[in-house]
Amino acid sequence: MSTAPDEPDVLTALTRKPDRRGDRALLDDILDTAQVGTLSTVVDGWPWSVPMLFARVGDDIIFHGSTGAGALRQVGSGAPVAFSVFLLDGIVVAETLFDHSANYRSAVIRGVARNAEIPTEALDALSDKLIPGRVAETPATTRKEVAATTALRLPIVDGQWIAKARTGGPGADTDAWTGVVPVRTVFDDPITYTGAADDVPASVRALVK
Repeated sequence: MSTAPDEPDVLTALTRKPDRRGDRALLDDILDTAQVGTLSTVVDGWPWSVPMLFARVGDDIIFHGSTGAGALRQVGSGAPVAFSVFLLDGIVVAETLFDHSANYRSAVIRGVARNAEIPTEALDALSDKLIPGRVAETPATTRKEVAATTALRLPIVDGQWIAKARTGGPGADTDAWTGVVPVRTVFDDPITYTGAADDVPASVRALVK
């Protein structure tokens, strides 16, 4: 994989547990499964990190927010960014605390974000990732709403991302009990705020099944 010329080599290296490094298929799986990541940049020498909803569309990661969002304005101006995602899949229980661990999938993507050419497509992609099918149930985005929205895309470039995963049980050899407590995300029944409780949209009903 190629490396951007201005990037320090340390950003592309995986010095600990290099066997956990994954391929592009793992990266896509992580990005398509996770709903929240952390967008980080540097302002006047100080780190700036903001949790963000996102969606992967092909070779781009899509973000959107208000035009008043300071972090998006900074990133949209061409500041280098890192976007990180972490999925906890299980707690690994060992005989000793030293050998306790976690099963996980994680990714870090670096680069420079660009303005999305069609903000409505970015908004639709993010909305349909969070609630598949919801876009088709809602009115079209208005020009006023588009004008109030900042939409950015971060290209996924070879050499500028790392995906990692751990699976399995503890590595220590013992006769004592060890195991893994699986961790997963579930959706509970929706809470109605307006309208009739029986009028829950089909996309929301499908989400909580």
